Amino acid sequence: MTGRQRILDALACKPLDRPPLWIMRQAGRYLPEYRALKEKYSFLEMVREPTLAQEVTLQPLARFPLDAAIVFSDILVVPEAMGQGYGFHDKGGIRMDFAIETAQDVDNLEVDGAADRLDYVAKTLALLRKSLGGEKALLGFCGSPWTLACYAIDGGSSKGFPRALAFAKDQPRAFNLLMEKFTSVLVQYLRRQAESGADAIQIFDTWGSLCPDGDSEAWSLRWIRELTSSLKEEVPLILYAKNSANKLQELVSCGTTCLALDHSIDLAEAKKGLGSKVSVQGNLDPELLETDPASVQVAAKDLMTRMSPYEGHVLNLGHGIRPTAKIDCVEALTKTVSEHSSVD
Repeated sequence: MTGRQRILDALACKPLDRPPLWIMRQAGRYLPEYRALKEKYSFLEMVREPTLAQEVTLQPLARFPLDAAIVFSDILVVPEAMGQGYGFHDKGGIRMDFAIETAQDVDNLEVDGAADRLDYVAKTLALLRKSLGGEKALLGFCGSPWTLACYAIDGGSSKGFPRALAFAKDQPRAFNLLMEKFTSVLVQYLRRQAESGADAIQIFDTWGSLCPDGDSEAWSLRWIRELTSSLKEEVPLILYAKNSANKLQELVSCGTTCLALDHSIDLAEAKKGLGSKVSVQGNLDPELLETDPASVQVAAKDLMTRMSPYEGHVLNLGHGIRPTAKIDCVEALTKTVSEHSSVD
């Protein structure tokens, strides 16, 4: 069975002898070949140039027996295409060119033509689809409207995103317009990802847990629901929600094909409660890849054993791979999963 078919069958909750594997933030600074390329080009240059983005995307697959490639990009290409550029502070962290503070700032964001300005991502996906053929799955991604709003309103990385929370509460009309704009562009953008060869798309609602319980629906979930209602028949959608143990049924109501859950959740218990129609993704602790191969092997086997009674599991980390990950640990993970069989 090809990696591509394995991914698609897992998302459809079909029986498999082993779970498929891909790793969030699959490419990056833990790879020496990535660091060598980064000495020549900036992150933004690599994202915006399709041949470079293709090269970075394929680097992990040249090393490891993964089942899918994840397009090398960033969630913030969407606000950038609407007129709010982004970059990075010298010591790390996201920096937006300006913060959304007023209704006028929201009015100034451009919806028309934004998806066209993201054509470089579509071109990267088309190159990757041609390179991968039918052997490996190809995954696209985006940030949820709420998660994009957090960065847009706070002006970049921020602990707890207090400005976004205050803006949503104090300026509801401007906030709703901002969310409408993000959602409109995202529908067009994700449709182009699917048309360009993406087999599935992950929506990162990374900061959804920051919403007060009474506001979660209005601030985050309703906008994800608009994405799924527009796109679910066109491409499988995976929803990643961090720190969401108490909101699993709310997340299911969004209608995505799969829920990606972080490592604070017992994945087997979550899957048991969610039932047979919703697949799950995850959820090894990323810190595991900074330990030793033996520990990785034990943890991966344990997770696969606990998930073996259930159909519909894509094995992944509970969050993105970190720059301090060890290559021999990643090798141990991919080897353990590729050699596993539930019939052993």
